[in-house]
Amino acid sequence: MGGIDAPTAGDVEVAEVLVSALNTGQRSAFRREHVAFVFQFFNLVPTLTARENVELIASIAPQAGISPAEALGAVGMAGMMDRFPAELSGGEQQRVAIARALAKRSTVLLCDEPTGALDLETGRQALALLHAINRDHDRTVLLVTHNSVIATMADRVIQMRDGRIVGDLRNDQPVSADEVEW
Repeated sequence: MGGIDAPTAGDVEVAEVLVSALNTGQRSAFRREHVAFVFQFFNLVPTLTARENVELIASIAPQAGISPAEALGAVGMAGMMDRFPAELSGGEQQRVAIARALAKRSTVLLCDEPTGALDLETGRQALALLHAINRDHDRTVLLVTHNSVIATMADRVIQMRDGRIVGDLRNDQPVSADEVEW
């Protein structure tokens, strides 16, 4: 979906764009214009402060979302904007990664195990923030997790095994982040 890899079979369509038909350069442009990422291992630039990490993404986005300061404030990092990643805990680094995604106005937010390095309370905060991004900013949030409890928050759960879809479930009563236990 993010256009990093081309599928070996089938089609991928996102935001009315047939991503699977795009060449490498077109996929890069698609990612720049439509996709934000929250990686499991943050991918922060170690020589940049939290603010600079968010500004970097905001500067290459064709349409800015909220300002870097607003994005960091939204994730509770307003007082830590001038700290480098090595000066932040894992949870704080994850919040900076989420702030990067907020600062970019994207159609789709792809999250790879965004709570994997977080304690329960910080994980709940991150999940609540991702839910708010979906609800308040009208973005599609795709969250990959091995934690089936986190999946209870989703409107739709697609289960995969060995690279194949084995389940596609609608959830009529998703739970809130503060109800999630793991």
